[in-house]
Parts: sequence; structure tokens; C-alpha cells
Amino acid sequence: MSATCFLRGKAYEALENRAQARQWYKAAIKADPLCYEALERLIENHMLTCEEETSLLSSLQFAPEDGWISSFYSCLIKKYDKENVVEAKFRELEQEGCNVKPSEKSLMCTLKNNTDLLACKAEYYHQCGEYQKCFELTSILLEKDPFHLKCTLVHLAAAMELGHSNELYLMACNLVKDYPQKALSWFAVGCYYYCIKKYDQSRRYFSKATNLDGTFLPAWIGYGNAYAAQEEGDQAMSAYRTAARLFPGCHLPTLYIGMEYMRTHSFKLAEQFFMQAKTICPSDPLVYNELGVVAYHMKEYKKAVWWFEKTLAHIPSLSGMWEPTVINLAHALRKLKRYREAITYYERALALSTRSLSTYAGLAYTYHLQDNFTTAITYYHKALWLKPDDQFCTEMLTSALADECRHGIDPKTESLRNDVFV
Repeated sequence: MSATCFLRGKAYEALENRAQARQWYKAAIKADPLCYEALERLIENHMLTCEEETSLLSSLQFAPEDGWISSFYSCLIKKYDKENVVEAKFRELEQEGCNVKPSEKSLMCTLKNNTDLLACKAEYYHQCGEYQKCFELTSILLEKDPFHLKCTLVHLAAAMELGHSNELYLMACNLVKDYPQKALSWFAVGCYYYCIKKYDQSRRYFSKATNLDGTFLPAWIGYGNAYAAQEEGDQAMSAYRTAARLFPGCHLPTLYIGMEYMRTHSFKLAEQFFMQAKTICPSDPLVYNELGVVAYHMKEYKKAVWWFEKTLAHIPSLSGMWEPTVINLAHALRKLKRYREAITYYERALALSTRSLSTYAGLAYTYHLQDNFTTAITYYHKALWLKPDDQFCTEMLTSALADECRHGIDPKTESLRNDVFV
């Protein structure tokens, strides 16, 4: 029964009837929870939303001795939960061998070093923005199993985020040599050219990857991003819309469409697409961050603060990746004249990175608005040390020095200053 449902799902998928394919894959996994292939197709092809994935797993009936499989499946689905929740899932699975029969213990104890489980953990690190940890884990895993293609994909993504162009070049050469007919190989070539900012070449290879496998989501996203990098919005939108149609369970294409609308200052349209992405995946903090940015641009500062606070509440672990969110929250609080809170968040941003001009400029300006000219001057100098030709900081430093000399405030309105500072 399960095998028949799975084959029907594959047939419908080959006919590009993804709605029917999804139904038959779900029927296959429900008929036999051990039909891993059906679950793999549902997850890798992004046929289900976050909630649908969770609901499907909770409906599966496992035999008592197969409880560890349920834990393993829960590690495969989208991992946007709190850090302690996700880490607990991995720990539970890694320690599963402690409560099994001695005859089964040798099998279970290998789960801690199971390549599929480690690949899931690497994917989680990537989603959290822990790119260095992800890259280190995938490097170790690929030494053990060079042919683990899921791990290879995560490794490529982490290398691109870290700007490791040499690693991307070597990976691309090896993949093209070993798997010339796989979309992953040409996607790797596209990643290399994207990393070195040769976007025309990267588009060519991302396009080749989509031609080899039209269901390879990363290539569609890369194709759109390569157009977006050169501000060719129409072509980028076309790629993202195709991805959104092919992968209804993935919120990333919709999110990127919203980002493109935001880039062209179509803020209302951008907000609509961000809300659609939130409906598909209500637990991705990046969605909340983008909603906050849109609200800020529309000068709805209270709304922006609310979205940025929700972003921080959904972040598994605060890392350097989320420094812009902390700065954005501080900017929005400053706009609302909640200066003390704004300073607190600027200082949190400094704890994440001391190389941000926006943080120092924001701190300086906030202290300036509070008539604390000495501290403001100190931070303006720090900002100008990072970027000596910054016009805003140069002008405001001159103003702060004049204000300090007079022990008063220059008769400039705050609204005028707010117009200068972005």
C-alpha cells in the first residue's frame, strides 16, 4: 500500500502535478511511517508549510521500538524553534541508545555520529546564522563521507556566506568532474562566481542547474539573487515567482519578492508579501525583521519596534548575523524618543560587533539629542574613525562641538536632524 502510494506520488511529480504528488506522498508516509523516501520528497521539495510538517509528524503512529525514528524525523523538518528546543531534539536522539536492548545498542550508539543526523545539525547551524560552526561541521562530515550530497549543499551555502571562494572553486571542480549531470554541481559553479561577484557567469550556471533539475530550489533562489545583485528587478521577480509556484511550502521566494518590492520603495506591496511569507513559515525571525524594516520606512515606528522585538524573541541564539536587527530596533526607539532604551540596544549591538558605523553614529546622535554633548562627541569620533568621510557624522560632530561650547542646543529642530539621519 505504502509503496503504491509513493510510486503514484512520483508519477504525479514527474507530470508536474505537485498538488496530487503531495497528497500521495502524505498517504504513503501515513500508511507506513518507515517510508522515509516519501517524507524526504515532501521535505526536500518544500511541499508542506512548517505547520503542515509538524502536523504530519504528530499524526504518524510508530511502533514502540521505532520511537527514535520519530525523533529523527523531527530533526529533518524546518528548524526555526528556540535553540533549547532544537538542541534537546538532537540530544534526545544522540542519547537514545541508553534505553535500548543490549542487542540493539550497537546500532543505536552509532546515531551520535550518523552522517544524516550531523547534516541536519549543520543545516540548523546555517539557519541560525552560525556559519562558521556549520562550515566546520560539514568539513568534518565530508571528510568521513565525501558523497553525502545533502551535506555538500549545506557546505556550499556556508562557504558562500563566509566568502570562502577557494573552497567553492575546489568543490565546484570536483562536483562537475564527479556528477556532471547533477544540478548540484552546476549550482556549486554558480555559487563560486556569485561569491567573486561575477553575476553574469553565476546566472548562467544557476540557469543550467534549473534546466537539469527544475525542482532544485537553491538554484532558483541563486538565479533570482544574481539578478537582484545587479538591480535587474523584473528578472529577479520572475525567478522568485517561479520558485514560489514550484515550492509552495517554502517561504523564501515570497520573502525575496518582498525584499525586491522594498528595494523599489513599494512598501505596501512588500508588506503584503512578507505577511504571506509569515503565513507559510510563522517562526522564521528574518520575516519579522523585514516586516519591521518596512514599518520603519513607512514611519510607523511603534509597529517597527513591535516587529523587531518579535524578531529578537524568535532568534534561537543572538549572533553577529542579527546585529542589524538590534540596531534597527535602537533606531526605531530613538525615533519614538525612548532614548534610554535606544542606548541600551545600541550597546547590545556593540557587544556583537565594534565595526558598525551605524551603531556609533546612532549612539552619538541619541546622546546628542539628550544634550549629553561630551559623550556624543566621543561616539562621533569613533564613527569617523571607521569612516572618515561620513557626511552626517562630520556635520553633527561640528554641531555637537558648537553646542558644547555654548552649553546649549543649537536652534535646529529635531525633525530636521531626523531627516538627515537614516
